[in-house]
Amino acid sequence: MTSAAAGSTMVALMPIASVFLFLVVWRWPARVAMPLAYAVTVVIGALAWRLPLRTIAASTVQGSVIALNILLIVFGALLLLSTLRECGALGVIRRGFLNITPDRRLQALIVGWLFGSFIEGVAGFGTPAAITGPLMLALGFPAAAAAMIGLLANSTPVTFGAIGTTIVQGIRQGLASPEVDEYIFSHVPGGWESYIHAVVVKAALISAVAGLIIPLAMSMALTRYFGARRSAREGLEIWRFALFSAAAMIVPYTIVAILLGPEFPAMVGGLIGLLIVTFAAKKGFLVPSRPFTFPPEAHWEKDWQGSMPAGGGEGGGDDTLGTPPERPRTAGISLLTAWAPYIAVTAILIASRLPALGLKQKLLSMALEWRQIFGTPFSASFDTFYSAGFLFILVAMGTALFFGMSGQSVARAWSVAGKQVWATAPALIFTVALVRVFINSGTMDSGGGLESMPLTLASGMAALTGGAWPLFAPLIGALGAFIAGSATVSNMMFSLFQWSVAGRIGVATETVVAAQATGAAAGNMVAVHNVVAAAAVVGLIGAEGSLIRKTLLPMLVYVLLLGALVYLWIYDL
Repeated sequence: MTSAAAGSTMVALMPIASVFLFLVVWRWPARVAMPLAYAVTVVIGALAWRLPLRTIAASTVQGSVIALNILLIVFGALLLLSTLRECGALGVIRRGFLNITPDRRLQALIVGWLFGSFIEGVAGFGTPAAITGPLMLALGFPAAAAAMIGLLANSTPVTFGAIGTTIVQGIRQGLASPEVDEYIFSHVPGGWESYIHAVVVKAALISAVAGLIIPLAMSMALTRYFGARRSAREGLEIWRFALFSAAAMIVPYTIVAILLGPEFPAMVGGLIGLLIVTFAAKKGFLVPSRPFTFPPEAHWEKDWQGSMPAGGGEGGGDDTLGTPPERPRTAGISLLTAWAPYIAVTAILIASRLPALGLKQKLLSMALEWRQIFGTPFSASFDTFYSAGFLFILVAMGTALFFGMSGQSVARAWSVAGKQVWATAPALIFTVALVRVFINSGTMDSGGGLESMPLTLASGMAALTGGAWPLFAPLIGALGAFIAGSATVSNMMFSLFQWSVAGRIGVATETVVAAQATGAAAGNMVAVHNVVAAAAVVGLIGAEGSLIRKTLLPMLVYVLLLGALVYLWIYDL
């Protein structure tokens, strides 16, 4: 690597380094850290990449609109949670889970890993954490634990998230170029369909092996950070149940990927795993004799708790695990009725995401678009009726009517949700604006003659690693997701780069592209705006750096395992 290239790589690293320094090292809240990190990125873009003001302004507007899409999801999830709490259904849901198992480790796997995998397969784009985080909060989890579990679980399923959007749009569009077209039509029998299927199969098999550790990592992190003893060993005690939970999702996930393609692995794997593991837990299969519980809420540390009460308003902790007192307002609500709003959300999400039903295209056509912002190539789109947030709001309104809630209760639910979103909005808007300036830095009107900051970083790493690149390929995918907060966007950014590097070093391109897809999924665990959103839906404002510190090590272990698997596969070791 030349000294000029090394210098460019170091400068391109500064926006990411500033985020890490402000949030993780100095522990500033995101509402302070992200505006400053945005300013650092703008200065670097203007001085080193010579971005014109209109590019910076357009990228900022684009990021703000994306942030509004995320905030709509956050608001909808919070509104549904608050509505369920006000009508008493949340307490019924809590007791239903406690009847399956009182063990918090098992509850985390059932809700976070399995139900979260199903929702990731259906909707993706932050929806799993928006649903599972509030559910775990309702079960009595500390807010920080609920957010952490949601982030850790949002890994393996993301490889095929949102009805396969990560592959169908991310990889396929990311590889769209004349050179790849020429290669595939000349060297791949079956063309694009065959090539993408090869990527899907390899990504599924790599994820299947690495994903076995995720439920165990979730359990160990839960007991390490939120147990009375602060011991990861307590999480390790359920290793048999954790591996069983992993296999219950991963086996159907892999089979579906191989036989049917990228659209349904996470959805089918999550649903089948949820049914199998819930039944097994109810019957005591592989369940430890001594359940793990949280300390009483009075003994919780300050940074465990958010602004929203744990336990569906009945109190958190496990000092009242026996039988919570029945409230008059919940006495007539059955478990099925209490779950009906979430069942409705899931059904509507499926109906609105499956292309074959035709509803997806109609809803997407109603989006508000701004094309060529300020005369740049950038556009922004606000998903109105297609947004999962709109569906949450719709179901919350229907829930209020169904349960006959008073106007005062409805107003209280809306007020709680609105205040939480208002507190989160500045951090999220600056986070996504930073991301768009970072990504858009390589546009035609850039006067610096450099590739975009992400590609500059990736090129620097490729030059350093040479033939060992397959070991580091997943790390680039994770870096992209950390930057963009989306595996799909990471795949769009880096798939062509990964393909080109694989060709230069003479290894199978589809394996390295699969490594990109699996690494991008892993990066969701620490993606800044995912962390901000996951914290927001449980009322945890200002603790984003603490969450990243808790998820960073599991993410790195997972990415290193992915890299080792890819390296062994490519070099037949």
